[in-house]
Amino acid sequence: MANAPAPIAENRRARYDYHLEEFYEAGVVLAGWEIKAIRAGQVQLTDGYVLVRDGELFLIGCRINALRSASTHVNPEADRTKKLLMHKAEIKRLVGKVEQKGFTLVPVNLHYKGGRVKADIALAKGKAQHDKRDTEKKKDWEREKGRLMRHKVSSPGAKD
Repeated sequence: MANAPAPIAENRRARYDYHLEEFYEAGVVLAGWEIKAIRAGQVQLTDGYVLVRDGELFLIGCRINALRSASTHVNPEADRTKKLLMHKAEIKRLVGKVEQKGFTLVPVNLHYKGGRVKADIALAKGKAQHDKRDTEKKKDWEREKGRLMRHKVSSPGAKD
């Protein structure tokens, strides 16, 4: 993920709620109206998760709001379950880790690759409440450190 493409939608909550271990890229099966809505930015990934059913991966909870100009013969469903496309060997490896080691599959972002919409999914372990607090403290400290560096705070009693 060194030179990852710009994301269409991100699941920022995933990094807060989970320890993300391994990342995978999967294709997403979408309808035409969904592609148009994604291009218009009408997608939310926050409550999404990946489910393994019958050796296939499905993205659940990814909300794509239909555009008002959606065709009259199409009945758009915003919370439709979307199928994810990966090689069978990769899916088997993921299934093994999810079932044996207690991992969860979480969507991290959606992005374009070669004109197609791809989903980055991560093998993740849930964080405990104290881990979440540690993450929050680190983020606050980084923000404060940046603020201090910008203002070049000098110690009290230092003479100019």
